[in-house]
Amino acid sequence: MSLSRILLVLRKDLQLGPRSPIFLWVLLLPVLITLMLQVTFGNLFDPNPRLGVVDQGASDVTTAIQDLEGLELTLLSDVADLKDKVESNDLDAGLVLQPGFDGAVRSGANPSLEFYVGGQSLASNRIILAVTAVDLVRDVAGTAPPVEVEVVTLGEEGLPISVRLVPFIVMYALLVAAVFLPSFSLADERENRTLSALTVTPVTLAEVVTAKGILGFLLAGAMAVVTLWLNSALTAQPLALIVVLIVAAALLVEIGLIYGTASKDIAGVFALIKGTGFILLAPTAFYIFTGWPQWIAKLFPTYWVINPVYEVTINDSGLSTVWGELAIAAGVIVLLAFVVMVLTRRLRSKLAAT
Repeated sequence: MSLSRILLVLRKDLQLGPRSPIFLWVLLLPVLITLMLQVTFGNLFDPNPRLGVVDQGASDVTTAIQDLEGLELTLLSDVADLKDKVESNDLDAGLVLQPGFDGAVRSGANPSLEFYVGGQSLASNRIILAVTAVDLVRDVAGTAPPVEVEVVTLGEEGLPISVRLVPFIVMYALLVAAVFLPSFSLADERENRTLSALTVTPVTLAEVVTAKGILGFLLAGAMAVVTLWLNSALTAQPLALIVVLIVAAALLVEIGLIYGTASKDIAGVFALIKGTGFILLAPTAFYIFTGWPQWIAKLFPTYWVINPVYEVTINDSGLSTVWGELAIAAGVIVLLAFVVMVLTRRLRSKLAAT
């Protein structure tokens, strides 16, 4: 096997790759999935309460609201504009602070507090905003609340749905680049009989398969990093992230090469992906539906790369935490490498016979 010939095939694929719809799909699909899931579903399931304030007297309440976390504050100058935004569900609630409001509160005059809520807003957001407004007014008045609330968290704190979707998005980015690209590229060349032409050139089939695998490996790693960056999930453990992504990309590339060498044409690759794709993505469902028995996820081979990605990117774990899972993944990689070699030899025999 010649490194120079492998690089020659790799350069050819890089030059011709952008002309292929599959290549463009690899680059665009992870970004589109991120936008669809995170922007749409993330905001749908995990919205922050949205409060609009018209402050007509430079109240301390407005300053206190600006310092709060977990609220989306919009400052407005017109009460009619505030009411329109609340009515159209652009805001969950609106608060109007009259001139001299703070002085009246401190003097015990009980001034009127205008508080509007949207009919389409979530009930939980209404409660949060109403209680927050009352507490802040009490702070301005300098009076103690009638009760002291002690918040006790029971069980592990649940992650937002937008965070639990990250393993699925990253896995899909890896899957498209590492599995789809090599498999479709090999199947396309076999269908167009360009692989048969290799029998009269110095380039061997093993070198072509290796070049396809390298291309998928490089793009898978790059798209995984881009996807993590888009989802604000780049970890503080860069070494662990690099190692995990290398192992994950290598395992999935071998699956892609198996699909490509085992299929006669592109239709065969589609059939394999449709028949086994759920096995590759199945472990990601257990991060979304945390109530499912988690041990079931370990029955799928891709779990041993998905979980290290999750631990390193979401929990900021180091290699000491995921080394056992990576060792199992390495064993799967060795096994799949043997399968790739067997299928490559079988394909070479078929091409020689034709």
